[in-house]
Amino acid sequence: MLAKFNHKTASSTLSGISAARFSLQRRRFSAAAALRSDAIFVHRDTSENNPNIPFEFNSKSMDEAQKIVAKYPPQYKKAAMIPLLHLAQKQNGWTSISVMNYIAKFLQVPPMRVYEVATFYTMFNRSPVGKYFLQVCTTTPCQLCGSSKIVETIENHLGIKVGETTSDKLFTLVEVECAGACINAPVISVNDDYFEDLTPEATVKLLDDLKAGNAVKRGPVSGRNNCEPQGGLTSLTTPPTGPGFMVRDDL
Repeated sequence: MLAKFNHKTASSTLSGISAARFSLQRRRFSAAAALRSDAIFVHRDTSENNPNIPFEFNSKSMDEAQKIVAKYPPQYKKAAMIPLLHLAQKQNGWTSISVMNYIAKFLQVPPMRVYEVATFYTMFNRSPVGKYFLQVCTTTPCQLCGSSKIVETIENHLGIKVGETTSDKLFTLVEVECAGACINAPVISVNDDYFEDLTPEATVKLLDDLKAGNAVKRGPVSGRNNCEPQGGLTSLTTPPTGPGFMVRDDL
């Protein structure tokens, strides 16, 4: 009985040692916690988003859609899916299940093909957004130039948090990765327009002008025309030299 007991104890101890050694040998690729997307990639019918809500292109969108499809061979017209989804979202304000089903019918493809695209690209808003869709870039260059302060300013001024919409349905605020305007950081995309070189004060003025329906000027708010140095040119300040400059006379 004693020998049998010892055998089991030894076996259990060896198993524990093996498991511990295996655990020590496992190494994670990252020490940071795994982040999970806040987007839901499945559809759930709601009162504002279900297949029974009709959607179709209006006459203006239909004309544009026909021009888009005409760019592709008939057997490859499904390649027009992304620009057509953009067109539909611009008309509808967001990409509902009815929009996706309509585009599938328009291109004569299975609806799943459209669902795959619409859930992959984050620029397709699958939930309703406000009239002014505020996308604040918070990638490293913008962070270094104060994008966190811009987000904080918008949240405080509008009384919403990132991912929320104001009660009057005017503004929706989200954070995005690189807007591609690093030299003009920090930057906000309002629908299709960029507003750059922002400060908290300039951001509040922009929001107030949008809410009041005033005309707003796209681009840098700092006085720059595009992305030239704010303090003036530091190179290429003289006329370019002509042919032969710094070349030996005997050549």
